Amino acid sequence: MYFVETLALTGLGNRSYLAGGEDSAVVIDPPRDVDQVLAAAARRGVRITHVAETHLHNDYVTGGLELARLTGAAYLVPAGAQVGFDRVPVADGDTAEVEAELMLRAVATPGHTPHHTSYVLLDGGEPVAAFTGGSLLIGTVGRPDLVEPRLTEQLARAQHASAHRLAELPDEVTVLPTHGFGSFCSSAQAAGESSTIGAEKTRNAALLKDVDAFVADLLAGLDDVPAYYTHMGPANAAGPAPVDLTAPKRADAAGIAERLAAGEWVVDLRNRVAFAEGHLAGSYNFELDGQLATYLAWLIPWGKPVTLLAETPERIAAAQRELARVGIDRPAAAATGEPRDWARDESELGSFRRSDFAGLAEARERGEEPPVVLDVRRDSERAAASIPGSAHIPLHELRDRLGEVPAGTVWVHCAGGMRAGIAASLLDAVGRAVVAVDDSFDTAIQLGLVTPTAG
Repeated sequence: MYFVETLALTGLGNRSYLAGGEDSAVVIDPPRDVDQVLAAAARRGVRITHVAETHLHNDYVTGGLELARLTGAAYLVPAGAQVGFDRVPVADGDTAEVEAELMLRAVATPGHTPHHTSYVLLDGGEPVAAFTGGSLLIGTVGRPDLVEPRLTEQLARAQHASAHRLAELPDEVTVLPTHGFGSFCSSAQAAGESSTIGAEKTRNAALLKDVDAFVADLLAGLDDVPAYYTHMGPANAAGPAPVDLTAPKRADAAGIAERLAAGEWVVDLRNRVAFAEGHLAGSYNFELDGQLATYLAWLIPWGKPVTLLAETPERIAAAQRELARVGIDRPAAAATGEPRDWARDESELGSFRRSDFAGLAEARERGEEPPVVLDVRRDSERAAASIPGSAHIPLHELRDRLGEVPAGTVWVHCAGGMRAGIAASLLDAVGRAVVAVDDSFDTAIQLGLVTPTAG
């Protein structure tokens, strides 16, 4: 009897898998912090005999090489992936025996990358699960534009063909993708938490549209690419170093002040409500419980030292783990407690207002000082609906475009509040008067603040 255990990386919107039988197991697309994978295998009492990559990942640093080294497992990597380390090159149709009656079969599924490979788990010769990586996802497919712009249309067409190839599997086969749960590697977000080949035949555009219509729609819907993606593929191709999760150096108030003065990033991991109420002036707010790794890695100048602030050492450790997954390996320093512990005196503390869309509507109606409304959603979100007269700078561009924000008190909003909180902290750090709109954009629509197309 086989098992499949899902290891969800909610912050990055990805999943890894541990699959096996009574004694042995394979790991598909492992995260950088392999200790959790080893713990899962230990709980089940299985030995990891194989580690398999579906592709060279663009959105996180893999732990595959280190996991194979620690366990002695065979490291299966698509043969077309150009890498700088020893591995077992995998081609279409290759098989690996996990244990008696349990086999892994490679299926070439180019599209997300030219070398992308899915793996079908066979139990007693019968396919039972398909590890589809960035190929056939739940209700969608992986995006084809992360490798080389000139290859995008070609890869989109390959993605359509690969989805149809996977659709030849029996309807009851479980679909187990790596991407699609918040990752920007997905062309859209997952339509649910689980699926089968049969279910995908009824809802996945790649299986319902002809290739030309599918490609046109896919290319038209592609969104922004996080800046840090450019660093992930090369890191994975070179062979990532083992992750170091030991505690960072402790910083006191004087040391934090020195780091701020030097232009380093000091990141407050507390929730956006607490940050608005009081924080160390000059620090930035990236919530630990939001998409910390995605947005911090997207916005920070690559290689810039970062100091972490949080309530407890446990919160620092959790953040450190998240950041290591995207190649921010060692925080320069860290401090715990509350803002008054991180400041030398009260003059170094700051705060700003929070409100909702009803508050924004009231401010506009009063007409005293017309509020500057700043929309930090992505272009694709803005295209669907916007607040007339609002300025628009996507969050990932804001750091380099702060000088373009109109004068006045800035009411900054996104779609739900998290990104607005980050943006408000960036504006506050340069001395702008700001109000963070912590509300659902649906409320703005209900209040009549919104027009159906960009204004």
